[in-house]
Amino acid sequence: MARGLLITVSGASGTGKGAVCGRLLETTPELTYSISATTRTPRGGEVDGREYFFFDREHFREKIERGEFLEYADVFGNYYGTLRSYVDGQRDAGRDVLLEIDIQGALQVKAACPEGIFIFLLPPSLEELKRRIIGRGTESEESLARRLSAAPSEIDVGRRYDYAVVNDTIDRAVERIKAIIVAEHCRVERSAELFDALKI
Repeated sequence: MARGLLITVSGASGTGKGAVCGRLLETTPELTYSISATTRTPRGGEVDGREYFFFDREHFREKIERGEFLEYADVFGNYYGTLRSYVDGQRDAGRDVLLEIDIQGALQVKAACPEGIFIFLLPPSLEELKRRIIGRGTESEESLARRLSAAPSEIDVGRRYDYAVVNDTIDRAVERIKAIIVAEHCRVERSAELFDALKI
């Protein structure tokens, strides 16, 4: 059985990572979402191992020291991270794993797992990016200005990824990502068993 792919999707703030990855998971049942670990307290209805893997801070730090995370970050006093064992377990079972993550985390994953597939979501334009961020209605004037000033440098980091996908519409972006996944499964280096089966 072929090992599953690790597919990492990220992009500048406001490019629509959540919406695209949500639709991708809805329409691709064979794709597994990477469950993050965190030290924050579970919220109502959250179940350990479903929404997150919940650890206390000491346990999380022990895992950091043992190198058990593909990436991790301290966000407003709580740790969040991607467990190497969870991702490897899913991939070893032949399942493709989707990781939706910020740029800094994606670069950590790329260093730890260079064979992964790294997809960068781009907005159709900076004007559209601004419209989308404003449309969320969650940003103060100061926060909006900070995000917009950071966008060009964040977008430039996308040159270090394997693929760039423009999120002009969610459906088109999802179809492009699906095409990338199909193409990656057809790579010769992942098809050795097909060639071996045809040996005389």
